[in-house]
Amino acid sequence: MARSTAQHRTTVERRELTAVSGDRIAVPDPDRLIHLQFRRFAGCPVCNLHLRLVVLRHREIEAAGVREVVVFHSPAGELAPHVADLPFAVVADPDRRLYEEFGVERSPRALLDPRVWGPILWAVVSGVWNVVRGRERLPSRSPHGGRLGLPGDFLVAPDGRVLAAKYGEHAYDQWSVDELLELAARADAGARTERRTPDSRI
Repeated sequence: MARSTAQHRTTVERRELTAVSGDRIAVPDPDRLIHLQFRRFAGCPVCNLHLRLVVLRHREIEAAGVREVVVFHSPAGELAPHVADLPFAVVADPDRRLYEEFGVERSPRALLDPRVWGPILWAVVSGVWNVVRGRERLPSRSPHGGRLGLPGDFLVAPDGRVLAAKYGEHAYDQWSVDELLELAARADAGARTERRTPDSRI
């Protein structure tokens, strides 16, 4: 039921979220787009696999006028050691209030969908190597909120409009960075069109 409501959501009410770092984050952001992405639990291997790509291209994302805000359903204390080096805001939502508000669900298909098996294997192999090198930490054997969470992506305009949304069908089903940048470019083009007067010329 919550998901049905969120799928028809057209705006996000203004609020402030508190990042694990202690910073306050205005959502929506009055000056830029926000990519609000819902991940799973602290240390989740497939989440880390995706976030590594986001980190590598974070300057491109910022240059496109997008602020990353990443939500996990783990407590802040459990999450903090895993995200301390990330260059964007990470929010702990252990009670899943934001997940419920945006309709981001849990399901066995998060891990049982055959499309996720390849990413899981690669995430585990690369994750172990990163743990050995001290770049990542192992997740808890019993992560808060369980392992069946599905991801979600929302692109929120400065005026609170939800410009695009994606509900993941398995644990590694999210926007790629290229898809995010394309959506941001469309949003920018749309904003420029709205600002034009009837007499303006391209």
